[in-house]
Amino acid sequence: MTHTHPIQTLLTFIDESPSPWHAVKTIEACLQPFNFQRLDETAEWRLQPGGRYFTVRDDSSIILFILGHKPLLDTGYKIIGAHTDSPGLRVKPNAIQSKNGLIRLNVEIYGSPILATFTDRDLSLAGRLCYKNNQNRIERCLIKFDRPLLRLPNLAIHMNRTVNEDGLKLHKQNELPLILSALAEDQIPPGFFTELLYEKSGLDTGQIMTWDLAVYDTQKGSIWGRNGEFYSSSRIDNLASCHAAVSALLDESVLASGSTVMCALFDHEEIGSESKHGAAGSFLTDVLQRVASWNKTGAQDYHRILAKSFFISADMAHAYHPNFPNAYDDDHKVLVNRGPVIKVNANVRYSSEGVSEAMFIDWCHDAGAPFQRYSHRCDLPCGSTIGPIASAKTGIRSIDIGNPMWAMHSIRESAGVYDHNNLINILKAFFTA
Repeated sequence: MTHTHPIQTLLTFIDESPSPWHAVKTIEACLQPFNFQRLDETAEWRLQPGGRYFTVRDDSSIILFILGHKPLLDTGYKIIGAHTDSPGLRVKPNAIQSKNGLIRLNVEIYGSPILATFTDRDLSLAGRLCYKNNQNRIERCLIKFDRPLLRLPNLAIHMNRTVNEDGLKLHKQNELPLILSALAEDQIPPGFFTELLYEKSGLDTGQIMTWDLAVYDTQKGSIWGRNGEFYSSSRIDNLASCHAAVSALLDESVLASGSTVMCALFDHEEIGSESKHGAAGSFLTDVLQRVASWNKTGAQDYHRILAKSFFISADMAHAYHPNFPNAYDDDHKVLVNRGPVIKVNANVRYSSEGVSEAMFIDWCHDAGAPFQRYSHRCDLPCGSTIGPIASAKTGIRSIDIGNPMWAMHSIRESAGVYDHNNLINILKAFFTA
């Protein structure tokens, strides 16, 4: 009898989420067996204690919550935040160009990917289409090409003799267009790219108006290592945290806890979160206010609720890489499979502070799970997360944590199998505390 590896549910989740739009759809599918009700932001919300709800903004950000039986003034909100987007390449509006008998796809860099890792991979496209339906209304649908469609071939070493000494450097405008097809005629046939979209989507010619398309790697996630202790995939940063958050919220102990628990999963973290559905937008505060107002909570009561609330910003952390020891602070190295990481930065690039750290350590103890603490080298710029943004917008106490991983922002990242389960258990302890 074969048994599914425990990490396989995460790998399947990532494989089914090649774009932030697909990630939200995958999360919606996870909620379906648990009778969550979708709330439309344009409609009046009628909430009930014990009710399970979710709302989606612009197809790529989702907030799901359970309205607990316990008064919000006693418990506050218990929120886990993460992000649905990953760095990579996006298709430009005028998608197609031809050169010397080849048709190439124009792409733009999204966020800060390690561009060299996109070379020599079996790439394809996934995202959403906007189209006019038969009633002349604008609708959206998801699209995903399951087969390899694109490639960025490397330049042979014979023309780039110092590549192993200097590293692969790609000109962001001239050397990133992806090869899509051979040109059979002197000119690109009219509608060459949109015809491809029509064939895959099943929409009628003339319906498609616009698209939001991401490039993704078709190689599925895998488990590796002598004892199967590691896993690799695209978009581990930060779909692994999204999966851990949703898995914790859907645990039976959390569903029955009586507290108001929430997962807020945002698009656009990789580009600064400044959008209507990013963490710097109004999405979270809008939902918090609407949930608090279901029982006519006054302004003072709402702020009292926020003062009792807690926000965990879950995003991946930099694991120690033994081949590059000089990239780390010797006293703050974190190791794969040694537990989730508390991320600390004196300049508040992470939202962790003494009280929130102590509270999180308590939840680690409650879960019987190990934890580590990370601080970046002082002579290297430190990244940031949604933690400081969401905490500043709401006034809610927050901490930044995440599982250690290798090759962050590569098209193929790696992390530890045991860390993922430990993180889920800690997040369950937080929700049920």
